[in-house]
Amino acid sequence: MRAMRSRPSPIWCGVISTSIWRARALDLPGRGMAAESWHIGRAAAPGLAAGPLFVARPDTGSKIAVGAPDEEAEKLRRAIVRAIADIEALQRESDGEAAEILEFQIAMLGDEALAEGAFVDIESGEAVGTAWSAALDVQVAEYAAAEDEYFRARASDLADIRDRVLDQLQGRAVSLPPSGSIYLAEDLPPSRFLACDWSAGGGIALTGGSPSSHVAMLARARGVPMVVGLDFDLSQPVAGMQALLDGAGGRLTLDPEPELADAFAQRMSAAAAEAQQWSQYLHQPAVTADGERVTTQINVAAPAELDGIDPSICDGIGLVRTEFLFHDQPHLPDEEEQYQVYRRIVDWADGRPVTIRTLDAGGDKPIPGLSVAAESNPFLGLRGIRLSLAYPDIFRIQLRALARAAVHGAIKVMLPMVTIPSEIEAAQALLSGEVADLERTGVPCRLPSLGIMVEVPAAALAVDRYPAAFYSIGSNDLTQYVTAAARDVSSVAALNDTSNPAVLMLIEHVARFGRDAGREVSLCGDAGGDPRLLPLLLAAGVRNVSMAPSMLARAKSVISGWQRS
Repeated sequence: MRAMRSRPSPIWCGVISTSIWRARALDLPGRGMAAESWHIGRAAAPGLAAGPLFVARPDTGSKIAVGAPDEEAEKLRRAIVRAIADIEALQRESDGEAAEILEFQIAMLGDEALAEGAFVDIESGEAVGTAWSAALDVQVAEYAAAEDEYFRARASDLADIRDRVLDQLQGRAVSLPPSGSIYLAEDLPPSRFLACDWSAGGGIALTGGSPSSHVAMLARARGVPMVVGLDFDLSQPVAGMQALLDGAGGRLTLDPEPELADAFAQRMSAAAAEAQQWSQYLHQPAVTADGERVTTQINVAAPAELDGIDPSICDGIGLVRTEFLFHDQPHLPDEEEQYQVYRRIVDWADGRPVTIRTLDAGGDKPIPGLSVAAESNPFLGLRGIRLSLAYPDIFRIQLRALARAAVHGAIKVMLPMVTIPSEIEAAQALLSGEVADLERTGVPCRLPSLGIMVEVPAAALAVDRYPAAFYSIGSNDLTQYVTAAARDVSSVAALNDTSNPAVLMLIEHVARFGRDAGREVSLCGDAGGDPRLLPLLLAAGVRNVSMAPSMLARAKSVISGWQRS
């Protein structure tokens, strides 16, 4: 193994290479359109859409008690049963991640604790619709107020469940938008999304919502443009009004002037032609214009995302998030459960490398069995590897499952939120100990290589002091910590920009160290698939990027046109 020290980096002089500065001057898509014409939100799913506006306004349950408490309670029980049957019917027509999301909703509706508050209110004389709405509204509000975006995103699932039961109670039909419409609402439940016909285009514009929500995941997977967090009054827009939606730009305009509508139509035509052009790169290796090979991998948040994806389009999986095993579960996953999931992913990869990140949770992400007292600043609290080392018995279970799955393919284990070198040493000791124990008991296993996420500025600045087998730059958190701006806080989201010179300087520093030390360096954050940022990353020396599968074709196209200046 080569020495880990490298020559001093020029970042200490506050200088970044001129090639990065030149690359940063690239124009943004759509520049030139009048900014004052647009309502600005947050990008949730890329793409362009134009069509008539469909406005979905909130409804409420009846406030008049119709029958005796026992009759009202029975109405609620029957409505829940019918709502479950409707979701089960929708699930039979779905697959992959969509089916898993619906299974989650079925499980929630089947949990008696969900309706407990409603039954108490009904017994006190409250009408069934009011009681159910009040009980669910409290839970929706609690999730929506959570500091962690993951839990805020789950508020949409609870609202979906609430509204489905209300529909059953009131006998009202679900109103769906005509195909090709721009769906405007406070939120869009996942089951409503799956019931809509997106075959003729259309898009989603929400005043609430989250890029991390289930419906946002579905929209990205199915190519439906989506914007969330739009700031305007839903009572103002008129149904049928023409609307233009820019998913990647996170913006919406209503009743556009003819000039703007024409310019947008030209953008849509150009985008369709570009998409057709990008498709020719999907099954080809990523190679720059001057012949340099770039490794392109995919990010996976759940095994269902791999359904229908041909492994040959990528060089491997650069990031498997394991939080899905712990969230929305009644218990912590045991060794066998985890092993089976990891093996399924490795089998899909068919010999390609698979980098699996250990549990990245804590502080702002309470998990049953791993609860942590409320922290004043959860993003700087007990999370990532800090949490895993604080609960070594639970960490050992995950490490054992990973070591067993490593027998079946090229698994690499990655530690999140590493801040000091001793965290790597502690994790390595635990991993080696579990492998030795498995070997003593005759269980097939293999010691996988152990790497780290470089997302804490301390690790990026002194990367040569961190004894890891490989390094993966987590551009999302690295950008957040360097710019001191959260990407899920709209008032400062514009500051959370990976093209900030300070962020690029750290990325360049880590990439240079990797070249000099002979260690693999990759980047697995959202920036890896961003066509605006890819030239900056290449100029900074990054030659291994991981992204959402839907971004691969365009990313390879961008890479093919880049060359050293």
